[in-house]
Amino acid sequence: MNTSKLPDLLDLRERTRQFARERDWAPFHTPKNLAMALSVEVAEVAEHFQWLPTGAELDDAGRAAVRHELADVLLYLVQLADRLDVDLHAAAVEKMDLNAVKYPAGQCPPLAR
Repeated sequence: MNTSKLPDLLDLRERTRQFARERDWAPFHTPKNLAMALSVEVAEVAEHFQWLPTGAELDDAGRAAVRHELADVLLYLVQLADRLDVDLHAAAVEKMDLNAVKYPAGQCPPLAR
């Protein structure tokens, strides 16, 4: 993953706010609706892999489609976090720290649960 071009989450948050505002969608962006939309987009990512044989790779068109679906996932996640006043970066760092305690390096079996 090339992170040098990742836009700042605050920029994405502002762009999604403006996008929704310009279309009068903000009233419909409730936590419930955003969570449901996020779930649908995650399912659309999974759909591209559903019947792919083990070890097979997506073709160029499949990778492009997954790229767009992952973008949808990120955009809905940013909107949901914004609506719930969650700092995604801080939450992710906190969760990684909790996972490090829960699953200490060198003490997890190769096939972790």
